Amino acid sequence: MVKYNCYKPKTEIICSGSSEDVVGQYYQDVGRSDSQGDVDITIGEALQATALTSGEKPVEWSDAAAIHEAEVRATGRKTIMPDGITAAAQSAATRNARTTRDEDKTKLGEVLSNASTKLASDKGATRGDAESVMSVEKRDDPNFTTHPAGVATSIAAAVRLNRRQRPG
Repeated sequence: MVKYNCYKPKTEIICSGSSEDVVGQYYQDVGRSDSQGDVDITIGEALQATALTSGEKPVEWSDAAAIHEAEVRATGRKTIMPDGITAAAQSAATRNARTTRDEDKTKLGEVLSNASTKLASDKGATRGDAESVMSVEKRDDPNFTTHPAGVATSIAAAVRLNRRQRPG
C-alpha cells in the first residue's frame, strides 16, 4: 500500500498494488487529532489567526519568509505553489517595497485569510515548527526581531495551546 499526499486539504490518496499496477485507490481524511482524541491547532489555523491579529499590517519580506517556512512545515513541500499563500506573500512584499503609502500596500489579512483552506495539506503546530518559523522571521527582519502579533508569534501561541490540551 502506498500513500500520497493530495492537493485536496487534509486528505491523502491510498493506492493498493505495485507502483505500475494500481488495483484500487481511495481518499482518506488525514486527522489532526492525537491518540487521546485531542484536536491540535494547525499551522494553517495559526496563519489565519495572524490575519485576525495583524491583518492591517503591510506584508514585509520577513512576513513572506515566515509564511513560506510555515507552508513548508505544514505541507512538507519546499517548492512554491503558484496559487499558494507563499506566492501571494512574496508578491505582496515585492509590491509593498515599491509602494510609498501604507494604505496602498497589501496587508497580511488579505494574504492569510482562509490560509488553512489554501494549504495543500496542514498539520498540528509543533515546537519545532514555531522555532523554525521564528528563526526565519527574525533572519529576514532588518532589526532581527519578530512582530509581536506576527506569523511566528501566532504559531508559537498555537503550540502553547496545543500543549495545554495535553495533561502531563
